Amino acid sequence: MVNRGLRNLMSSADGRTGLVRRGVALMEAIIASIILGVSLAFMVSMATTAVKTQTEGEDLQTAAMLADEQLNMVLARGVDEYAKRFPVAGNCDAPFQRFRFELVIKGGGDVQASDVTVTIFWPTTTGDRSINIATAIAGRPGETADPDRQPATVVTRPQ
Repeated sequence: MVNRGLRNLMSSADGRTGLVRRGVALMEAIIASIILGVSLAFMVSMATTAVKTQTEGEDLQTAAMLADEQLNMVLARGVDEYAKRFPVAGNCDAPFQRFRFELVIKGGGDVQASDVTVTIFWPTTTGDRSINIATAIAGRPGETADPDRQPATVVTRPQ
């Protein structure tokens, strides 16, 4: 009985058979397009957020690596003479020119460890960010920062 009433509704007295059916199909297409558009907008938004988060993570990892490199240079060259022979602030080497570093060495001496702090700065879309790492590095008693490692006499070997 419901089907008969629907059929009567779709075929009116003036001969417009299927007009209601076509109108319903048009409404379904419009609603489907709206749902598809909203879904695609949400997916693009999520992809943009994911790329931004990944880039921030890569920058943070690079900054940590550069800070570790600076601390290792102080350790390798000797904390006592490092500030006299090497820069303690500036841009990092290629390909990391957009990162800057600052190195602060405090205290130390013959028996005391020096407090060494390295800060790495880098620009982001929301402003500058930084990472700060501090440690204590002891000097090497009785050893120069970069000793002359040439032999006292020239060694000649028979050929």
